[in-house]
Amino acid sequence: MKISIKETQNPTILKFEFPEFITKGRNYEYKNIDETKNSPLAQKLFYLPFVKTVYISGNFIAIERFSIVEWSDVQEEVAAQIEAFVNDGGTIVIEDTTSKKIPISVYGETTPNPATLKFVINRKITSHAIECKSIDDCQASPLAKALFQFPFIKELFIDENYISITKYEVASWDEITLEMRTFIKEYIENGGVVVDETLVQSIPQQEKQQIKNFDKLDTTSQQIINILEEYVKPAVAADGGNILFDSFDESTKRVKVVLQGSCNGCPSSTFTLKNGIENMLKDMLNDQDIIVEALNS
Repeated sequence: MKISIKETQNPTILKFEFPEFITKGRNYEYKNIDETKNSPLAQKLFYLPFVKTVYISGNFIAIERFSIVEWSDVQEEVAAQIEAFVNDGGTIVIEDTTSKKIPISVYGETTPNPATLKFVINRKITSHAIECKSIDDCQASPLAKALFQFPFIKELFIDENYISITKYEVASWDEITLEMRTFIKEYIENGGVVVDETLVQSIPQQEKQQIKNFDKLDTTSQQIINILEEYVKPAVAADGGNILFDSFDESTKRVKVVLQGSCNGCPSSTFTLKNGIENMLKDMLNDQDIIVEALNS
């Protein structure tokens, strides 16, 4: 069996692809060797000192490395070890075939945006929030791509344990809520991939908030991000949305943010920005000249 090496959008993650599927519709993620009881191959890979995370899904194994090495120095050796392990009859992952379905529950929640409904799942479905404004944005989410087959879906936002669906006016929620809830429930229960974590592309606004870039920002920007993270994000997430810091202009006192999910295009978003977030920043930063502006695309 020959392994193909494929780069991903994340330079620390490399995919090792097989010519055939190695799992039966299930996805596995291992953060350390203690989690690898059902995967002898993942257990073997963790003996390599640079392995941080192992993903097994579909026809590939993806490995996230620590920064102590570059993939160009070790990728051929890793591929050779995987090939040798499999060709010698080694088990990649021990799957429980007694029950193909993973029972879950899905329920709908209204949001302040009448065009958006939040579908909550009783387990975590992704570690990375993604926004899909069209089917072209769905490279990292097979579920989002499947949902866009419904003609009334306009936009999607997927975060930890929920999916916010924004519809066109052609349909009413009374007509489609049950259909959407059933589709999502059956898709996940049958092992469908919600988000392929190896294909998630960080948007520039999210990059700014990462720890590695946080220290590069000015003090006021850091304070604004901390306020948004602690006081604003939990509230907008409860309504099926998200808010991201974009920039702060010291000369004009203008704070620019990005609204996602149900917050994007919501009729009450302007009120929330001006009477909620803007006033909060003015009080907590002791600066009455601050202005908050949303960059909704």
